[in-house]
Amino acid sequence: MFAKKPDFTIPETGISAVEKVKVGGIDQYLLLQGERKDNPILLFLHGGPSMPLPGVSSRGRDYTVATNTRELVKHYVVAFWDQRGTGKSYSAGIAPESMTLEQFVSDANDIVDLLSARFGQRKLYLAGHSFGTLIGLTLAKRYPEKFHSYTGLSQIVSWSENDKLSYVWALKEARRRKHKKALAELEAVGEPPYLEGLEQWGVLRKWQTRFQSLVYSDETIRHPGLVRVTMDMFRSKDYGLQDVVNSFYRGFKLVYAGPFLDALPSIDMADTVREIDIPVTFIHGRKDVHVHGELVRRYADNLEAKRGKRLIWVDHSSHLFHPIDTKQIESILIQEKSRTR
Repeated sequence: MFAKKPDFTIPETGISAVEKVKVGGIDQYLLLQGERKDNPILLFLHGGPSMPLPGVSSRGRDYTVATNTRELVKHYVVAFWDQRGTGKSYSAGIAPESMTLEQFVSDANDIVDLLSARFGQRKLYLAGHSFGTLIGLTLAKRYPEKFHSYTGLSQIVSWSENDKLSYVWALKEARRRKHKKALAELEAVGEPPYLEGLEQWGVLRKWQTRFQSLVYSDETIRHPGLVRVTMDMFRSKDYGLQDVVNSFYRGFKLVYAGPFLDALPSIDMADTVREIDIPVTFIHGRKDVHVHGELVRRYADNLEAKRGKRLIWVDHSSHLFHPIDTKQIESILIQEKSRTR
């Protein structure tokens, strides 16, 4: 029903493979795509948690929410990873207490070492989207010797401060739309930070999403939309129905449990990553009201980046980037090779 040919194919001389690796004591899955096996490696960390796009399901897809890949695979071996507890990396045996930012960072570091050994490259290029930026920026800070550069798309800085801005935005939208139910529920949970579990936080995310904080569309800017993005997972030859369920239901319930939620109020990159030793690029949608741009602008201004930093705004996007902007992002990622030599 959902079958669709891929947007592009990799020649037999390159690599196009989904591989199972043992990381952090559990089986996890990688997608490797590149027209030349000796090209530099780009490891891309998806968002969420439990939103594995770009991820293993993205084989042969050009538009992948955060970047295009048709040209990217000509310049890199691109590695997409379904993080622990989501997509193909879900397992019913994963302990909920292991679903912490620290464990995600440890898993990602193991992935980096596996890729470096596999392809004989001392350094990788690193990029992340949304939640993946927390993993990526932490990795880049701790292990600068392993990376040429870091690119953060929709960089999260402070989870709590972002939730506060999101709450103000959602209230404003509820009033503008005269949506009595949304207004009542939002007023009932009150202003973040939320310390009483998923129910509080879930109310804010529910109304953000329904009010389209993830995507931006107007009369001239038409985004494919969240449904179309989700359908790409169904169309993947590497994903079954269980993998989709594991992303949007089982994986969601697994990660948004006690340990992860308890730690959210303390996540603040402005405290933990004040300086960095590799080139850094932040890319942010000018329309993003899901991860608010004013926080990353302030953070970029204050970050001490010894080898250079930049903040690039793309004009057509909120949190899930518009295809016009993902094409631009792809070009920026390709330019990293010459920029970091």
